[in-house]
Amino acid sequence: MKIAVIGGAGVRTVIFINGLLKRCRKLHIDEVALYDINKEKLQVIEKLCAHVVRRAGGELRVYAVEEAREAVTGADYVVTTLRVGGDHSRTMDEEIALRLGVIGQETTGVGGFSMAARTIPVLLEYCKLVRECAPNAWIFNFTNPSGLVTQALKGAGYDRVIGICDAPSSCKFRMAEYLHVPEEELYVEFFGLNHLSWIRSVRLSGKEILGELLENDDFLAGVEEFERFDPEVIRLTGLLPNEYLYYYYHREKALENIQKAGSARGRNIEEINRRMFEELRTMDADKDPEGMLQTFLYYMQLRENSYMAVETGGAGRPLLERGELPIPEGIGYAGVMLDCIEGMQSDEGRYLVLSVENQGALPQLRAEDVVEMTCLVSKEGIRPVAVENPPEDCMVLIRGIKHYERQAVRAIMESSSKEAVRALMLHPLINSYSLAKKLVREYGEAYEGMFKN
Repeated sequence: MKIAVIGGAGVRTVIFINGLLKRCRKLHIDEVALYDINKEKLQVIEKLCAHVVRRAGGELRVYAVEEAREAVTGADYVVTTLRVGGDHSRTMDEEIALRLGVIGQETTGVGGFSMAARTIPVLLEYCKLVRECAPNAWIFNFTNPSGLVTQALKGAGYDRVIGICDAPSSCKFRMAEYLHVPEEELYVEFFGLNHLSWIRSVRLSGKEILGELLENDDFLAGVEEFERFDPEVIRLTGLLPNEYLYYYYHREKALENIQKAGSARGRNIEEINRRMFEELRTMDADKDPEGMLQTFLYYMQLRENSYMAVETGGAGRPLLERGELPIPEGIGYAGVMLDCIEGMQSDEGRYLVLSVENQGALPQLRAEDVVEMTCLVSKEGIRPVAVENPPEDCMVLIRGIKHYERQAVRAIMESSSKEAVRALMLHPLINSYSLAKKLVREYGEAYEGMFKN
């Protein structure tokens, strides 16, 4: 079976391949085609992937191709992981927002809108190509903002699309690590939207323990996703939050920390990636492949160390030296996708958190609305776990953001500045017509052609 990666020059591709190596035989996957418009970076990533396969003694065939059509032809699964406009576009998105006094994080609020506006038209063209060249392929959308982008693709008639985010799976992994229990013994049930979800149930060997965890200060301070929050806001909701709810529950703190730092995380990531590829280009993959890999892993460590550090005002973790760095095991995006493929090939199925159509799982939302939910994935299909009587406090926010997402998709599909203003003024992190109008004007000027109407 074949996987095609559209956006294969992305830095996570190496980690994706490492995770796949451990499971490719079980999942009957024997080749991965990498495609990217940035040919120079793609060459570097292809060499790193080749070394990762060799050092593991793997038989997986990983290769770069010149054309997207070649990548997707005959593919059983397609991964979309794009950053239209490159790293600098993220910096622009965040800093335009910051100048106008709002949070511009790349998946949330106006930053997410700008990224989606650049990305959705491009992804629709790739989906059209997949339909033509690999009509039975499943498309795993890793591209952010994952929920909003998946909503647009589903709305355009592409049914075989699944939105992937590693935040829930990483959270579950760290919860199990803190509790010193095997991850498979822990059931963690999420409901909501991408980057706007809550945990409503935690069961250990069948016993519900959410109430105990909510009262445990050491647990709330000991799991990375929860330590950023005031414990009282967690107890107030009676649920464990997705880490991105920090931008809603502690909005003024996040904004103050970003302003104090002088820039958001995007500029840090842009600089780290620039330095990484500058150094990697000077290295000889034939003479020193391991040194090249260790250089890559060192810069990836710098990236991960900066995650939400600016927004929370937190300090980064200690850095390991080159030569000592293991390749991450791929529990992130790659892990979720591979778990999903495994579930789709199994009779018993497995529970995973995915962005899929609601299908009645969350009341008060439409059946076709894309939600991020715990789902049972098996040969029978993907079925979100239904939530009865979800807390109204959560549903108010979910309904508001979903209404914004529907309007955002409309604005992007119509390339309409008027509809973009309508969308942004609905978003809780903006919540102002006059501010939305300024933001749309600024982004329209920064990205010529973003809005034709």
